[in-house]
Amino acid sequence: MNVKSIVEERAVELAEYMIESGATVRKAAKKFGISKSTVHKDVSERLKYIDPQLHKQVKDVLEVNKAQRHIRGGLATRKKYQDAHEAIRQAKNHENC
Repeated sequence: MNVKSIVEERAVELAEYMIESGATVRKAAKKFGISKSTVHKDVSERLKYIDPQLHKQVKDVLEVNKAQRHIRGGLATRKKYQDAHEAIRQAKNHENC
């Protein structure tokens, strides 16, 4: 099996995983043990020449994820500050004991 076919196979596997699970680029990169930029290049550039129909499907998933990105970021920031606030509250309670 040559390098080109390995890359093509990986692009198809990534796309199928992302379509089935709705995974983000980051989540797919972590699952497959590769960089986010490699995932993005595979599914957004290479795949359109390998399997145009699959490329369209994964492109739709990427668009949904992009539209939701600001919501996930806001929730992560909210959790960060809630956790920090809780840690301060626990420290104060510990001092008062």
